[in-house]
Amino acid sequence: MEALFAPMTAYSSPAQENQTISARTVIACTTGNVLEWYDFIIYGFLAALIGKQFFPSTDHIASLLSAFAVLAVGYGVRPIGSLIFGHFGDRIGRKPAMMASIYIMGTATFLIGCLPTYEQIGIWAAVLLVLLRIFQGIAVAGEYSSSAVLLVEKAPAVRRGYVGSWIAAACFGGVLLGSGVTALISNLLGDDVMQSWGWRLPFLIGGGIAVIGIFLRRHLTESIALASDDEDMSSPIFQSVKDHWRQMLTIIGINMPVSIGYFILFVYAVSYFTTEMHFSTAKAMNINTFSLLLITVLIPVVGYVSDLTGRRPALFLAQGAVLLFGWPLWYLMHEQSAALVLIGQSLLAVFNGVGWALTIPVMVETFPAKVRCTAAGFSYNLCLGLFGGTTPWIATYLVSRTSDDFAPLYYLLAATAISCIAIYFLKEMARKPLN
Repeated sequence: MEALFAPMTAYSSPAQENQTISARTVIACTTGNVLEWYDFIIYGFLAALIGKQFFPSTDHIASLLSAFAVLAVGYGVRPIGSLIFGHFGDRIGRKPAMMASIYIMGTATFLIGCLPTYEQIGIWAAVLLVLLRIFQGIAVAGEYSSSAVLLVEKAPAVRRGYVGSWIAAACFGGVLLGSGVTALISNLLGDDVMQSWGWRLPFLIGGGIAVIGIFLRRHLTESIALASDDEDMSSPIFQSVKDHWRQMLTIIGINMPVSIGYFILFVYAVSYFTTEMHFSTAKAMNINTFSLLLITVLIPVVGYVSDLTGRRPALFLAQGAVLLFGWPLWYLMHEQSAALVLIGQSLLAVFNGVGWALTIPVMVETFPAKVRCTAAGFSYNLCLGLFGGTTPWIATYLVSRTSDDFAPLYYLLAATAISCIAIYFLKEMARKPLN
């Protein structure tokens, strides 16, 4: 397994040509992402059930919109989390930022599983839920960017796409774990028990297993890129905006359809399947789990290929496929046949997975070491907060107001067109030394 992460050739810079990365380091960095994304994403999968527990209403759409609004809050605070942990990571170290984030995430997730409902304490139930989602959003923002930067900085220049893609694969592994656990519990307990108390179990499990990530990270070493940077950096965010705002806008543009596509396919769609197409929770989660498994396996392959062909061609190909095939695949997702729904979602997931695979190496390669955590983390999380976490709410609202089930697709296609412009201005950095 170690050989998978060794240099392919001596094609890198002199400083990096002999640099290798151990499988243990990759596992330590990625395991935290599995656990943290599991913790964070199960809320989206259970939004329809949580809406009824914390935002009761005679109108199920109103309850769902309220639950999705809280989902958006968790993503809305992620830019704040990226500033906190980005500054921490650029000034103090990548490893301390990663350790702090996993402690916060595990605690907040466990407490959500213990929360009393609206029926028990009234509006305070919703208030406490929002507060815990805020802590989750701050924590996961620090986790993703800090671990990504540390891992890619340690990777050989000719392997950065492949090594960095394991962070994205780990995130989807966490989403897959969340989907799988939710599907398993739903199948075992049934809809009535899930509605009553079964929805708590995924949160309690997630809080408990966060301890594994803490244990695996104890022996990580700090990035040499940070240690070798002696330049004073009193305000990484100021320096990022002042000197690298164009690159930050490019990263936001590239990430727009990646974020929107993910939330349409794997969060909004699950609720739509259950509330509008009358699929059981178990059937909806089974479809979701298969698509997530497909994308998780695909991501490292895309990362590997991008080290050979470059990041820009792969990104252009994926976004072009969405523009060409998005409408017929979305049509399949609205058929009553579960098999056709699965085909439509899976193929769209493949195109979305290409973007996720290349997000990490592209972000790390774009910015210099002294502001890398801050600039990459803020760009990514600002995009996710503005265009990702709000997507389920926007999609539900658009469909309810227009009565057009294709409205979410039009939103995705518009973001995809913007992304193509951003990719055009992206500087190709595959197999080149980091700044």
